[in-house]
Amino acid sequence: MTETAPKPPELPRRFYETASVAEVDGRWRVLLDGRLVRTPGRTVLEATTRELAEAIAQEWAMQGERIDPSSMPLTRLLNTAVDGVAPRLAETRDDLAGYVESDLLFYRADGPERLVAQQAHGWDPIVEWAGRRVGGAFNITSGIVHVAQPTETVRAFNTMMAAISDPLKIAALHQMTTLTGSVLLAYAVLEGHLDAETAFELAHIDEDWNIELWGADEEAAQRRASRRDDMVAAGRAIGLAGSADQIPANQS
Repeated sequence: MTETAPKPPELPRRFYETASVAEVDGRWRVLLDGRLVRTPGRTVLEATTRELAEAIAQEWAMQGERIDPSSMPLTRLLNTAVDGVAPRLAETRDDLAGYVESDLLFYRADGPERLVAQQAHGWDPIVEWAGRRVGGAFNITSGIVHVAQPTETVRAFNTMMAAISDPLKIAALHQMTTLTGSVLLAYAVLEGHLDAETAFELAHIDEDWNIELWGADEEAAQRRASRRDDMVAAGRAIGLAGSADQIPANQS
């Protein structure tokens, strides 16, 4: 006798007619029928800019008969920033900075030649740009054996990370880093050096190589599309959050 797969939990019904925003003490809050929206941790959901708040309000306005959190990536990201990142800002920043020790872009294939060339073409410019930003080189290797990064380069990168004070930007960086395996790609999006979708595709050079060889899997393609949506949402959130953080660097 085969077991029946459990039904997914039922989505909550929409309980409001309108979604709007309101400014309170220089911050922007999302309102549903004039009532405050709160995070899962029961904190008032508010954004630093009107543009971000309006984009989140639009996610709520676009819901149908039931509220589907998977269709509200900006809301989910701001919830994470408010409930998860803001109370542990320094800890989250430190965790994020630690990715520079094992960034995807530092570890290259040793064959075939065409894959090696594709990685170099896509990744070398980002590694070189990041090196200029911190004023020091990064080490690259072939294979999976750990390669240590120069202490001064890591310290300079961590200094730049420590200058980011907006919890939403830290949450967006963390989301993009975990989606790509590369804090350098995430940081390039933060700085406007790359758009989020380009960064996402650069992180999947190896996967695209395997797809070219063996073909695509439908379920894997759906998962990738979902991750791409989250990546694009994180990049969009950074743009909508404004430019409050002034990040020092050796060169731009």
